[in-house]
Amino acid sequence: MAKITKTEEEVRQQNVAEAVSKTEQFFKENGKLIYGCVIGVLVIALAILAYNRFILQPKKVQATDQMARAEQWFLSGEYELSLTGDDNDLGFEDIIKQYGSKAGEAVYMYAGIAKLQTGAPEEAIQYLKKYDGEDPILLGKAQACIGDAYADLENYSEAISWYQKAAKTSDNALAAAYLLKAGIAAEANGNDTQALSFYKEIKDKWGNAPEALEIDKYITRIENK
Repeated sequence: MAKITKTEEEVRQQNVAEAVSKTEQFFKENGKLIYGCVIGVLVIALAILAYNRFILQPKKVQATDQMARAEQWFLSGEYELSLTGDDNDLGFEDIIKQYGSKAGEAVYMYAGIAKLQTGAPEEAIQYLKKYDGEDPILLGKAQACIGDAYADLENYSEAISWYQKAAKTSDNALAAAYLLKAGIAAEANGNDTQALSFYKEIKDKWGNAPEALEIDKYITRIENK
């Protein structure tokens, strides 16, 4: 290593001193702005923490508590009551209005299926499209229910599209059920060729699914037309 001469050391010290001096000068000139920005960031961070602790978390607890009774009504087949609630407990509609998805994404699934069961397919679609769960089986179920709602509205092209999405999302034995619905919707839409492709996909890809046990009759019916 080269030996540092006294002159080089003096230059180094002078450079350090100048850098420190510039830094001090910068803070003198911009100190208020810097401290203001730091305080601003701290205030925002504290506000977020306070919101999560004192507002968001309590609302999540409240929403979850309200969901319990609505879920009971839903599971017992009292779909209208699960939507509207009674004098003591909220239904899914009011839970969504007051809390949104704070009780979990499932609230949209429940509300959508309940609307479907009570003969309100358009409202069912609105709720179900808001469901954004990560579980592929539940997401596929929501997509299939949207297909059911469009089928109720006799919009078979949209129904088929959503059944296909559901089958792709689930990608398990449930896919056969969704493809069967797609085939029936395609027949209702006057597209036997498309329907036949769905039925054959069930037979070829999902031969162990319950829907595959009688799929030959669907295929034969179209081929014999």
